[in-house]
Amino acid sequence: MKYIVLVSHGNFAYGLESALKMLDGGERSDIIAMGLTPDMGSEVYVKELKEKLSGITSDDEILLFGDIGGGSPLTMAANVLSEMGLMGAALIYGGSNLPLVLNASLMKDNMTAEELDAFILESAREELKRMNFGAEDADDDI
Repeated sequence: MKYIVLVSHGNFAYGLESALKMLDGGERSDIIAMGLTPDMGSEVYVKELKEKLSGITSDDEILLFGDIGGGSPLTMAANVLSEMGLMGAALIYGGSNLPLVLNASLMKDNMTAEELDAFILESAREELKRMNFGAEDADDDI
């Protein structure tokens, strides 16, 4: 199975998980979210993440998305995957957002890891757009 693992500071990962399930089919066992909250020490975060990942084996594949590249939740999650012997089965991305994760979720079972990696990186480039709502447009809504 290919898993999507979402990690973040605060509740961002849980919000992504909720929106993703709403847009892509409801309850799914292949989506795992874990947020590092202000009252949670790193030991608790790591322990809870290990519990959530305990069903993943070396036969599975993992798409790990962190809110910030190099942030504590993502680096601790990468360390957990390494300790579990799962780094070879993981693609790891920082700077996640809903369109990026949704695209990955929709395509993950139809592509090889290499194809999926290229698709995710290209999707990330395409999804960031500067929206130009001019002053005239704002007046129309008043």
